[in-house]
Amino acid sequence: MKLDSKAMRHFTAEDWRVLTAVEIGSKNHEVVPTPLIESISKLRGGAGRVRHSISALAKVGLIARLKGARYDGYRLTYGGLDYLALHTYASQKVVYSVGNQIGVGKESDILVVANEAGTQHILKIHRLGRISFRTVKANRDYLRRRQGGSWMYLSRLAAEREYAFMRALSEEGFLVPEPISQSRHTIIMSLIDAFPLRQIASVPDPALLYGELIALILRLAKHGLIHGDFNEFNILIKEEPIQSESDSEEQKQPSKKGKEVEKQPPTSPQLTTSSDDPEATIENKVQITPVLIDFPQMVSMDHVNAEMYFDRDVACVKTFFERRFQFVSTQPGPFFRDAKKTVGRNGARRLDAAVEASGFSKKALKDLEAAIREQQEARGPDGELDSASDDGDYDEDEDEDEDDDDDDDHLDEQDDGDEGDQGASYNEHSEGNKGASKDDPTKLNMSRLAIKDGT
Repeated sequence: MKLDSKAMRHFTAEDWRVLTAVEIGSKNHEVVPTPLIESISKLRGGAGRVRHSISALAKVGLIARLKGARYDGYRLTYGGLDYLALHTYASQKVVYSVGNQIGVGKESDILVVANEAGTQHILKIHRLGRISFRTVKANRDYLRRRQGGSWMYLSRLAAEREYAFMRALSEEGFLVPEPISQSRHTIIMSLIDAFPLRQIASVPDPALLYGELIALILRLAKHGLIHGDFNEFNILIKEEPIQSESDSEEQKQPSKKGKEVEKQPPTSPQLTTSSDDPEATIENKVQITPVLIDFPQMVSMDHVNAEMYFDRDVACVKTFFERRFQFVSTQPGPFFRDAKKTVGRNGARRLDAAVEASGFSKKALKDLEAAIREQQEARGPDGELDSASDDGDYDEDEDEDEDDDDDDDHLDEQDDGDEGDQGASYNEHSEGNKGASKDDPTKLNMSRLAIKDGT
């Protein structure tokens, strides 16, 4: 679904209370009974005012009735969850306006947002279950075994886990987006001016870049982690100009008064991407630096399938470099057994243990890993969706129609709307679509949230 924040400016404090009441009621009900919504919201206008707000929320698709429900009630939609997250960010003054959608992934949407100062960030909205699986119902055991299993619950787990890993990696000096805030199934992260590796047509030294990526895999392993999806879609290439000795001397020149004045640095040349001129090359005076993104599927080096994930990450890098840059490494490996020996060596902090200690339970991890594995199995050989199992965006109505007998399922263990003290970051080009320049907010078609006072 596409996020449209325009309706937020028309919402009253009562509307937000009713929407929050539906979210709270979703802890114990797939379809929240209307009397329960009235009881939780506790509006002064009574049932009449509650029903007026329900009508306003349903009109813009934030809540919806369930076909064939046995009682009068409403369910929370992904749109409603999006609005609740934006409302939290707005109250924290993290998000003031919402701009263009610059990326659409298999499990997420990527948008540009800005705060009141005009500083632009990335909003990543996790949407596990976007793919409408036709044969997955019988395999969704991890949803049946636990109360409250749903795609919204799993999307929230994915956001929480990605934010936790992003913070841990950032603290250890890994080049990742800067985590800013996290609420429900969304993450706010820094905007990085870079291209995904899959868009890069050529690099000055493929062997050097290959070595850096393999070293990054081994560095993650030393800290007890395996990325799990280390490929050209989740590696950003950031370009930075290289200053020569003559350039650095010219940066400072004596003025007539004997003071040094700094010259402006030269403009950085642009990367050559596969969508522009495949025959062109990147100028030699540009240093390219890989930045890692997308962390929900990261696993520990102690995971039962750790060797499989590690070998798959290495194979993805080797295959891409052979196909795109015609580069084949003369050295075998690296191998999992060797990387395993380096875990925690020289005082390296075990980030896998740190993330688990931060409150992400093994039970939640099991649910999330099963959902991510299911999403990945639905893709084709090149990361595309399997046409036999995909018919566009995730169809919530279809999914819930099949679950009419499960009206009392829990949605998740959500709070009452005061989350959002965590955060994350992303990249402008992470899903393969260029965003507008971060130096010119007018090009982003920003839509001010305009939350009314007292909401």
